[in-house]
Amino acid sequence: MKREDIKKIKLPDSAGVYLFKKGRKILYIGKAASLKDRVRSYFATDLVQGRGTRIVGMVAEATSVSWQKTDSVLEALMLEANLIKHHQPPYNVDQKDNKSWNYVVITKEDFPRVLVVRGRGLFQNYGFRKPLHISGLRNPYIVGPYPHGGQLREAVRMVRRIFPFRDKCTPRVGKSCFNRQIGLCPGVCTGEISKEEYARTIRSICELFSGNFKGLKRRLAREMKAAATREDFEQAESFRRQISALEHVRDVSLIKDEFRHSYGGPSTSLRASGTRIEAFDVAHMAGEETVGVMTVVDNGEPYKAAYRKFNVRTATNDDVAALKEILSRRLNHTEWPLPRVFVVDGGRAQVCAAERILEKVGVMIPVIGVVKNEFHRPERLIGDERAIQAFERDILLANSEAHRFAVAYHRKKRQQRSIQ
Repeated sequence: MKREDIKKIKLPDSAGVYLFKKGRKILYIGKAASLKDRVRSYFATDLVQGRGTRIVGMVAEATSVSWQKTDSVLEALMLEANLIKHHQPPYNVDQKDNKSWNYVVITKEDFPRVLVVRGRGLFQNYGFRKPLHISGLRNPYIVGPYPHGGQLREAVRMVRRIFPFRDKCTPRVGKSCFNRQIGLCPGVCTGEISKEEYARTIRSICELFSGNFKGLKRRLAREMKAAATREDFEQAESFRRQISALEHVRDVSLIKDEFRHSYGGPSTSLRASGTRIEAFDVAHMAGEETVGVMTVVDNGEPYKAAYRKFNVRTATNDDVAALKEILSRRLNHTEWPLPRVFVVDGGRAQVCAAERILEKVGVMIPVIGVVKNEFHRPERLIGDERAIQAFERDILLANSEAHRFAVAYHRKKRQQRSIQ
């Protein structure tokens, strides 16, 4: 497939799973916070640096892309794992052996534990399951494989907030464990939950990790209705909270990791860096002494060594044109790592101008506009909603720093001119 081919496909801007195919054969399966952005990233000009020659070969071999939308990145993570297990796409499975994958293991005990285990802890030889080094693993329930260990562990933490489970505590010792105190254990250690009640929780977790989100929500709805009918309103409220949590799961941390997979890469040229956010602002007085600045927030803190100043050469009393100039000049510095998000001071005009500049050089990174009120304070953010959700605090900090830095630089330029 070529870049021209993907432009003809109307990919949705939503979470889901995508499949690269050659005819009817599935070559590769991946998940995305945004199917549109993620699939487009495979056709960037720096794909070799970002993904390597193997993935470049896969894209060239593919003849089509299909996809399946999901309600959240969490659901996409589960669906991806189940589809990989079922179809065994060569560009997924050939790069790993069984020992490299990650699995969710549910032990076979009266009060099962839920664990994340690497394949080397489950397989003695390729293709033969044999539990190793983990007590209580007689015929365990194993879900997976999952390609991304960090994302799986984060997903398990999210699931645990919805369906609290036991991982380490000893059942019925009478003393509450730390996880019980913070609401992540249902009271296995203190005897507050029966074996039958806990089994229902484990059933829900199994359904969730098998990808049966819709079936799980339907079952919980039936159990909620039954609990209300028998006037067990506390139980009914518990089911209602679980249904609501599944429908409104906030998978911000998975979104952040998805940005890393969409825009990251091992090279130092035209790649996205960690949690770097770059903001741009323009300052002038009636078109005189027009200057622009770039500020950087990295890991939540201003990174002042990376701040840059620009004397605007081509624009007079035109903030949009000035922004286009400084952004173009910034992108010429391929030795600077690209950010996770570009932030511009202004509305739709500034955002569109920045997006056009990025598109020309084949850089597909979200642009966020900070719209100000009459007092020049942030009123709202516009642009990619996932980026706003994941990085709102850093975006506002970077924008604030850009405004401060631009005003200070412009004031200094004016003072220098008055002295002359």
